[in-house]
Amino acid sequence: MEQHPPFKKVVLMSRPGKHSVSPTLTALYKYLCALDLHVIVEENTAQLMSLPNLRTTARQNIANAADLIIVVGGDGSLINAAHVALQQNLPILGINRGRLGFLTDIYPHELEAICDVLNGQYQLEQRFLLEAYVGSSQRSLALNEVVLLPGDIAHMIEFDIHINKQYVCSQRADGLMIATPTGSTAYALSGGGPILHPRLEATILLPMFPHMLSNRPIVIDSNSEITIEINAATKHLPFISCDGHERITIPAGEPLKICRHAKTLTLIHPKTYNYYATLRTKLSWQTRASKVLKENRV
Repeated sequence: MEQHPPFKKVVLMSRPGKHSVSPTLTALYKYLCALDLHVIVEENTAQLMSLPNLRTTARQNIANAADLIIVVGGDGSLINAAHVALQQNLPILGINRGRLGFLTDIYPHELEAICDVLNGQYQLEQRFLLEAYVGSSQRSLALNEVVLLPGDIAHMIEFDIHINKQYVCSQRADGLMIATPTGSTAYALSGGGPILHPRLEATILLPMFPHMLSNRPIVIDSNSEITIEINAATKHLPFISCDGHERITIPAGEPLKICRHAKTLTLIHPKTYNYYATLRTKLSWQTRASKVLKENRV
């Protein structure tokens, strides 16, 4: 395995108000300090810890204080921190205190695995994001998915799909999900979409409860530009949600454009990381003990 430069300065982050991670944050902080590292805590995360004399930093200044972000929580916490990491060109490592945790690899009882990472023994992975535009002024990023949804009243949306300015089809559905390979194991998975390996340069278009059963998911090149045009007769304005956070209403007559963001997110994995093993574990796939034992010996 390739030896990477070690990390000497780290920032701890979690989702604001997530008090369930407080014991893990405290244990991790003490563990890192014992390794004689320069440890800073993001200022909102520090409110979850009952330790005196914590060195803190604001979110916008993390790059000045550290060369690695360590996130404690689930995939939602990592996605929340990902926007900070992306803007400040920092890699990110996840400690899993959530449920499934496809993005957070290390469990609280495996903190010693962090030592190898800090010493430069880890795997690097780039994950691309989607950028959604509504009109000329509203813009949002998504690591997992951009979701087109009806307004406050449940009803079908009628819309046209264009890819690279070529007309694809018209649909009537409860919505449309545009997901990255990272998002293929998130909301899109529950919607019946395919699982994409994270290194694939591809994007999923997944209709949500379409009126026509022939409207199936389609996988396209991630460099494609997707344009969604809402039917002018739509009475209730639909909106988009990016990674389940920001909600942007689509004004009448305005197209929705989605393309690949210019920057990628750098994820850090332990040296033992295996994507297929993660799928087996998280999705409870059937296994043969002999196969797993053989794999672990490699």
